[in-house]
Amino acid sequence: MDVAEFRQEMKKKTHIFANSDLHLHMHEAAQTARRLTVKINNEYHTREELCKLFSELTGRSVDESFTLFPPFYTDYGKNITVGKNVFINSGCCFQDQGGIEIGDNVLIGQQVVIATLNHDLIPKDRANMSPAPIKIGNGVWVGAHATILSGVTVGNGAVIAAGAVVTKDVPENAIVAGVPAEIIKRIEIE
Repeated sequence: MDVAEFRQEMKKKTHIFANSDLHLHMHEAAQTARRLTVKINNEYHTREELCKLFSELTGRSVDESFTLFPPFYTDYGKNITVGKNVFINSGCCFQDQGGIEIGDNVLIGQQVVIATLNHDLIPKDRANMSPAPIKIGNGVWVGAHATILSGVTVGNGAVIAAGAVVTKDVPENAIVAGVPAEIIKRIEIE
């Protein structure tokens, strides 16, 4: 199985059974992701070098406006897309097998977790997984230590407060906070 085939299966939200071809592909790809994240995280790199390394990690070109403050962690890497003027602060962890799409002008704070997989709840099937993509719209600000869970769409202009755990979709221009995150305010745009 190659990356393109895997991405297609993830778009279908195909259930991932333990030791299946999908699962084995994830483990193989994790080796590449770990190799690249070790390189990103354990040496000094210029912004341009980080753009090149992140492009290699994701298998897609990132715009020259992209900024990453390492360390950065991912266990797949090839199912992340980022728009223009995206800033990812230090210590973020992206579990991207199900797909992470980040729009333009997005700020992601320190130690944010974005997780696109859920394990089966039945103990004997716990190694099986269900993917669901996460989409972060344009102009979103994700505060430090926030967690965004599988299947969530964050609308344009929204703010996710520091430490929030986002379990459901966030409307445009909403501010969410808490565990689980709830809307605490709407941003009035004139």
